[in-house]
Amino acid sequence: MSTLPPPDSARLAALDQHFRFGLSAADLEEFAPAVEASLDASTAVERLYRRSAPTTPQREWVPPTPERNQLGAWYVTTMLTGASEGPLTGKTVAVKDNVAVAGVPMMNGSRTVEGFVPSHDATVVHRLLDAGATIAGKSVCEDLCFSGASFTSQPGPVRNPWDPTRNAGGSSSGSGALVASGEVDLAVGGDQGGSIRIPAAFCGIVGHKPTHGLVPYTGAFPIERTIDHLGPITRTVADAALMLGVLAGPDGADPRQPTVIEAVDYVSAIADPAAGLRVGVVTEGFGTPGSDPDVDAAVRAAVDVLRGAGLAAEEVSIPWHLDAMHVWNVIATEGAAYQMLDGNAYGMNTDGFYDPELVAHFAAQRLDRGHELSKTVKLVGLSGRYTFEVGGGKYYAMARQLAPELRAAYDAALNRYDVLVMPTVPYTAQQIPPADASLGDYLHVALSMVGNTAPFDVTGHPACSVPAGLVGGLPTGLMIVGKRFDDATVLRVAHTYEQAVGAFPAPPAAATARSFA
Repeated sequence: MSTLPPPDSARLAALDQHFRFGLSAADLEEFAPAVEASLDASTAVERLYRRSAPTTPQREWVPPTPERNQLGAWYVTTMLTGASEGPLTGKTVAVKDNVAVAGVPMMNGSRTVEGFVPSHDATVVHRLLDAGATIAGKSVCEDLCFSGASFTSQPGPVRNPWDPTRNAGGSSSGSGALVASGEVDLAVGGDQGGSIRIPAAFCGIVGHKPTHGLVPYTGAFPIERTIDHLGPITRTVADAALMLGVLAGPDGADPRQPTVIEAVDYVSAIADPAAGLRVGVVTEGFGTPGSDPDVDAAVRAAVDVLRGAGLAAEEVSIPWHLDAMHVWNVIATEGAAYQMLDGNAYGMNTDGFYDPELVAHFAAQRLDRGHELSKTVKLVGLSGRYTFEVGGGKYYAMARQLAPELRAAYDAALNRYDVLVMPTVPYTAQQIPPADASLGDYLHVALSMVGNTAPFDVTGHPACSVPAGLVGGLPTGLMIVGKRFDDATVLRVAHTYEQAVGAFPAPPAAATARSFA
């Protein structure tokens, strides 16, 4: 017999009501023994799983000291070394805290994940260590990664190294701040709506969202499979190319990935000058209702730099870009409510890697500590669950059916141009809002910057943000978008731009050294 407690009559009645089966009390009494018998399989699966379940390794980690964590960017610090030789030997890496590092606590910026210690390394962690990198710690991220700012995270906000009163961008906020301030050489970021590129733009560094499926997501906390990405955050395009070469390729455990992905030497690819390539400047990416005209001007000046480097650039109109956010919003709310919340991160119905321990931990804490979730996550739950209940999933299905049409609109432009460009974000980093900010102000700071970034999480095109110059003393970003699985050309254009401007600016030392204890 199963060791799972069988449902009592009240629980069976509630299940009947959920599915509207219309069973009478007598029917439920008749079903009860059959339901109890069916639980034997669950017990057997648990017993079989425990025979080969991984043992959590013992690894040293410490909470960061206040002196080392003035920007609030570290969750825990470590010093995990990998292979003695490799392409990343001598490089220190911060791993976004939605990515599993075995034996090291993982919080994903949320009280609902707090206390979880993974028993396995994510694929990207394996690959970093095998390449000789040193993992210096876990970087703070936004609560369940659902914010483009840096103030919804637990245990506290991440501050921008250019101006610590402002947000660092999110959700890979700690990764961006640590790379920009020089505390680490490289960082892993995650991107579902712009969360690699936004902190790169706000912090004045390089953030590359790879083609969807190029880098395995295995071992990272999911939001929604069709928009989940991991990728590099670095100070130079050369480092982004080096890191992408280490991270890319199928691992056989991620259903987001094709079975075969052609290996590319990204470091060699960027050495080829991009002179002669064609650049489409996407008209609809500029002059949006929330755009700062000075940011638009800085990005157009960056396009002039590309022209000066020998690339041909001209305006291109992609009307679909103006409607792309509607598609993303449905996928990122209804899809995330279904998978990340009701599905306790992993959901069901697909092949690939699952983390039963994380699912169980999050399932319990999501209910016990749901009141501590950020307002952005609560918005996802309320709106996404409502549309699912009212539409039965039809709105999500419509959005997924529209996704190929949206992708085709960008592909049509990319048949004429080698890359597309636009501002990464419409404005520079905003002030961290006060704890008592109104819901409207809270959501504006957290989500209003994703209009240009989020569409390419739906379509899967590679997109890289590089610094486009300073506006009012703060960085902004030029976003370069390319054909799917042609990340090499995107990085090649980015590298040519970097070479043309000489170097990207670093934040003033006085700002990064200031204490906020």
